Amino acid sequence: MAPTDDEALLRAHDTKLRAANLELWLGAEPTFTNATSSEAEWIGGALGPTKLARAEALWARLHRPGDLTLRTLGRQYPGEDAPRFSLGLYGLREVAAASARGRVPSPLWRGPLDPAMSADAASNEPESEGASAGAPEGASDGAPERAPERAPERAHALARALRDVLATALDGEALDLLGDRFPYRVVVGGAADDPRCRRPPLDGQAIPEEGLVDPLSAEGARLFCVGVEHGAPSLELPAFDDVDLFLAFLGVLEAACAKAEVGALVLRGHPPPVDARVRFTTLTPDPGVVEVNMAPCRDLTELERDMRAIHDAAHAVGLSPERRHFNGEVTDSGGGGHLTFGASTPARSPFFRHPALLPRLLAYLNQHPSLSYFFGGHAAGSAGQAPRSDESTPELFGELDLALDRLVRKAHAPLETDAEREHLWAELAPFLADRFGNTHRSEVNVEKLWNPWLPGRGKLGLIELRALRQAPSARHAVARAALFRCLLARLATHELPVALRSWGATLHDRFALPYYLEADLREVLGDLARAGFALPAPFEAELFDDRHRVLGQVDLGDPDAPVTLTVRRALEHWPLVGDLSKQAGTSRLVDASTQRLELRVEGPSERVGRVRLGVRDGDATVALPAVLVEDGAHARAVVGIRYRAFIPSVGLHPGLAARDPLALVIATHAQSYALTIHSWIPGGGVYAGLPADDDDAAARRIERFVLTLLDAAPTFTPAPRGAATRHTLDTRRL
Repeated sequence: MAPTDDEALLRAHDTKLRAANLELWLGAEPTFTNATSSEAEWIGGALGPTKLARAEALWARLHRPGDLTLRTLGRQYPGEDAPRFSLGLYGLREVAAASARGRVPSPLWRGPLDPAMSADAASNEPESEGASAGAPEGASDGAPERAPERAPERAHALARALRDVLATALDGEALDLLGDRFPYRVVVGGAADDPRCRRPPLDGQAIPEEGLVDPLSAEGARLFCVGVEHGAPSLELPAFDDVDLFLAFLGVLEAACAKAEVGALVLRGHPPPVDARVRFTTLTPDPGVVEVNMAPCRDLTELERDMRAIHDAAHAVGLSPERRHFNGEVTDSGGGGHLTFGASTPARSPFFRHPALLPRLLAYLNQHPSLSYFFGGHAAGSAGQAPRSDESTPELFGELDLALDRLVRKAHAPLETDAEREHLWAELAPFLADRFGNTHRSEVNVEKLWNPWLPGRGKLGLIELRALRQAPSARHAVARAALFRCLLARLATHELPVALRSWGATLHDRFALPYYLEADLREVLGDLARAGFALPAPFEAELFDDRHRVLGQVDLGDPDAPVTLTVRRALEHWPLVGDLSKQAGTSRLVDASTQRLELRVEGPSERVGRVRLGVRDGDATVALPAVLVEDGAHARAVVGIRYRAFIPSVGLHPGLAARDPLALVIATHAQSYALTIHSWIPGGGVYAGLPADDDDAAARRIERFVLTLLDAAPTFTPAPRGAATRHTLDTRRL
């Protein structure tokens, strides 16, 4: 893949961090949806009839020569009977680096691949816009053609041959289990008559409460189960906890496949071990999306290459980082776009090498709400996926302030011992959870920092930033990653007071509006520049691209001195509904019926200062509390408006009517206008289907904005008590 202009800018950034003696590896989890489908699996369901085939198509596109292909056990969530699928690509980091430099590397794996990796996968064309969204698994779903099904007898003969060759090569014992899905077994280092060697295959079985464990491997033995899937031999891997041992086994397996003449191989079972030498990428299902869990990258240059390749591959198989809704609104895929930071090894984690870094990060996020909200979804707050530390209880917020102060006062030297690292985690973990104690739902997730209660994954020296929606493009994703990486570099090398700020009601009033988030983000970027970690200008500009928020824009009056009204979707803080203890599973019932919009009037100061905004309520026009912001010749009037957009089947305030359409009034010095914002087709009707493209979506949004001239200037009435704050009018109180 040829270098880009962006790569040169990112290389300079990486060089600057290396000069500061900072090791900051980063990972990402881009998520993609089938934007042409309104089926449940692409709206909110984790699994469905076409999701696996779509993921397999992306898997085939992302496969690099020399990568091992694996279908290992994924995560299992409460209420689910078995683990979700996980499609993995396992390769050596040095091989990927050599490929990027145009050299011919020595691959990790020369053996057979999964049947989904057919020869025509690389030339697979993207699905047409009109393809059926409900096609059966693997049909018309952007997936590559699988290799022709082998006769069952031939496939079983190959599986038995592979089992026998492996048993000889590993000095193990072979056995048969008639009637089992994986009937051919090899036991290495243990007794074949051990009842545990006759256990059912792991695939399709629930993960025990104690987690995914392999008792035989823990005792030094190995059980390999061999069967037939997709017309090819299938091997279920035991647990390996050492990369060198696993790589040595792969050499044995590669030779065994060649000797047994196995041309395609399905690898299942336990996930493989990883260290800094290995790149392990997985594709897994999540509600409405396919999630790509990227292999961690050493620097931004590597992240940019990988992220670009992933987005290109997703587009090629008909997956999108955005979703176009029936009424023309555009949102992200819905699956989030989290970032993870760490180092090549847990011991080298920047949060251990610079023990004041994590406390400073928490304080900085508290002081700058834009980092919590600007790149997040439309819903925020304590019931969201990534609540801030100050969206918990007031008592805990005060205790967090004390914890940060204690940690910073003691942060004089790197944390070298397990006890010191666990202390950092234990001091902060109680505060980095939602108000119900769920440590996964937090703006900063430290579950994998040094957590003794999370077997296998708890002591990795990692933090995850979760207040991020899926980026609309690879470039935007890299710009965000650069922002937070620069922030961590600034906090690791420069002092910062860790005193927390209590925002009170301002947090959800002022910072629900995009205008104030933009202003705060510019303060952050200025601070980074002063510390010597400025973002390259093109990436700064990329951060402020908020097309997803813009619902409509109209010009008012004189074209020589125009005044522009822009309506943006703002944040809302949806509350939980009902008794949480009665809500099983990973999702929670919230009342999403309230929406918030930002109205922003921009133009010459003398004209904007005379604009008045209101909302029609029956025969009255209620004034909106706009705040005027001037910079001399230019001015902006900014105000938020909350309203009930629909009546939920289960929610708060039964009997409260929806306000649709939302009727606004704008009075300038010379003319008054009525702006009616419809949530659906004006006058009624149904859309024929989802928008075909971005132009179609834009046309539907424009259709829902109806601007008309008023014959007479309106009379504005003040808002009733409790309806207006400094920045927002809540029409539900009218």
